[in-house]
Amino acid sequence: MAATREAAANQEGLARQLAPSRHAALGLSQENLIETYRTMLLARTLDERLWILNRQGKVPFVISCRGQEAAQVGCAYAFQPGLDIALPYYRDIGLVLVFGMTPLEVMLGVYARAADPSSGGRQMPAHWGHRERKIISGSSPVSTQIPQAAGVALASKIKREPAVTVTSFGEGGASEGDFHEGLNFAGVHKLPVVFLCENNQYAISVPQRKQMAIANVADRAAGYGFPGVVVDGNDLLAVYEVARQAVERARRGEGPTLIEAKTYRLTPHSSDDDDRRYRSAEEVEEWRKKDPIERFRQYLLAEGIIDADSDRQMREDVTREVESAAQAAEASPLPRAEDALKHVYVD
Repeated sequence: MAATREAAANQEGLARQLAPSRHAALGLSQENLIETYRTMLLARTLDERLWILNRQGKVPFVISCRGQEAAQVGCAYAFQPGLDIALPYYRDIGLVLVFGMTPLEVMLGVYARAADPSSGGRQMPAHWGHRERKIISGSSPVSTQIPQAAGVALASKIKREPAVTVTSFGEGGASEGDFHEGLNFAGVHKLPVVFLCENNQYAISVPQRKQMAIANVADRAAGYGFPGVVVDGNDLLAVYEVARQAVERARRGEGPTLIEAKTYRLTPHSSDDDDRRYRSAEEVEEWRKKDPIERFRQYLLAEGIIDADSDRQMREDVTREVESAAQAAEASPLPRAEDALKHVYVD
């Protein structure tokens, strides 16, 4: 009996060794994994530096991506920068980095410098826009990017272009009328668009249970005639898998998909928010144990893709890159006063 159990255990161990790794099954190389990991580290380091700059009084306002990096990077990595189009929401540092924005361009926007590609220093921070990268700037009203994304996808369909559009929002944004109108229009016209709900549990201070009587935002997709998928938003590989399927489906002309990535923001809603008034320190600490970056790091270590030394070196490189971007942005010229009405009225 003992010999039989030992043989079975050996067979199980051999099967595990022969089975492809999760990333290999998804067609991702070691280089892909290192790239996504570095992008998550870059987003986190940028976020932490921006928070410090705000507390130093150097930048006015920060919306954090901390805790949502896997949802953003995992989804964005399924798209083709340069071909596909993004309409992000204000937390999406990770997404815009994948689409090609640089740490310097992020910093220029937060410092409101003239060279800011999003608005030339005219817009609130985190209203991402970049013409060359096909990133379309959002507006301050919540969820307006959703029907706009449907319109962009309609344009691609009319012109018979292969581009797929992605737009993102929080679960609070799914309570706006724009959400329903955008999804309904996309469903009716089978548009090539992916809707990404980064469900971080709170619409500022309002928990999901007080916003909707359903457990999953993704359940609403059925009412508009296309799939809704729930995924662990702290698992980069899981997010990438469902996003890739959604992109492939859209590119085949089969219409939109709603992805709900269950995640959590580890900071207050913004640099002006006090989250102690509506959630407990114990709840936040429990979610810190599910940190998506640490989770992915452990996977990479277990697969032998990085080691402690290469991880430390990567973090040091990212820190230097962010610090250099902050210094360059701070030294960059402010917008000219005579340009205040530029792009407001017809010249």
